[in-house]
Amino acid sequence: MPRSPWRRRRAADSPRPGGRRWTGGLRRSGAFARQVLLVRVGRRAHESGDDAGLVSSYYPDETHRLGGRYRQNRMIDPVVEPVLPVSPAVGPTVPVDESGPTRTIPLLPGDRTVARRLRFALVNACTLASLMLGMLAIFMAMQGEVRVAAGCLIACVVFDGLDGALARRLGVASPFGAQMDSLADMCSFGLAAPVVVYASLAGSVSTAAAAVACALVAACAAIRLARFNVSPKDGRFFCGVPTTMAAAVLALAVLIGLPAPGIVQVAGVGLLAFAMVSSFPYAKLARLIKLPPWLWVVPVVGALIDARLTFALVVVGYLVSGPLLWLRQRRTA
Repeated sequence: MPRSPWRRRRAADSPRPGGRRWTGGLRRSGAFARQVLLVRVGRRAHESGDDAGLVSSYYPDETHRLGGRYRQNRMIDPVVEPVLPVSPAVGPTVPVDESGPTRTIPLLPGDRTVARRLRFALVNACTLASLMLGMLAIFMAMQGEVRVAAGCLIACVVFDGLDGALARRLGVASPFGAQMDSLADMCSFGLAAPVVVYASLAGSVSTAAAAVACALVAACAAIRLARFNVSPKDGRFFCGVPTTMAAAVLALAVLIGLPAPGIVQVAGVGLLAFAMVSSFPYAKLARLIKLPPWLWVVPVVGALIDARLTFALVVVGYLVSGPLLWLRQRRTA
């Protein structure tokens, strides 16, 4: 039977050879041809700045084969893995260009005049003073001078409030100062305060109970400071008891010597630690100052009568104010 015109034309005009042997070779080399196409497409995407990993989404099985069997063949170049960009918010440098140099972020934003640099140095000196006083408190507690160590913690609280107020007043607030203040707070209030409390509890309670309570304070202080750095700021309330307030309460309790059993003191330390990481709103000092004057007269008169009892009542009242404000917000919402 004569062949059809189409068959004859294809055999005469097609540049490709015909026959069963060639078609069988095409089927066997189909996977290899797809691998070559995959590598070429990935290379072009990489050279044009596109993500070369997009190719693997079209051929997931072929990418696996390329990494297993064909990557060992030197005839095919390996697929270049895409490099994920690093966020410029993390780290001391930000990229100016993908292939160009990098520039450092200035510690003091704005005009870098001599006067502003001196003010910036003064603010950071207060932060470093708080840090050094925290270290001194640890050394004094190790020497057995617990009351002197508690006094150093009170000085840490003063310098910690002073550096923030000076930074806002002098107009030299910066992200560097905020991070440095957080690190200093962790040393002074997250480490020094538990060490001083541990030294004060030695002999009145078991070593294990004192160690667990003080370690809980350090862990909660770290969580509190990390959450404060990444959370949006509220001008009216703190989310949980701030570490500065907690350290001041612990230092004053050691300084005045509360006449309470050891187990009650350990429970109070643990309660204060959990209050730091709680979600209860606690009023800031600026709102407390705006309270009616007669509310300030009551604790002053009570301090003249019995300072220890008045201090304990004020601390308990402040800790209870958080859950009460939380319940009030739930009812009004």
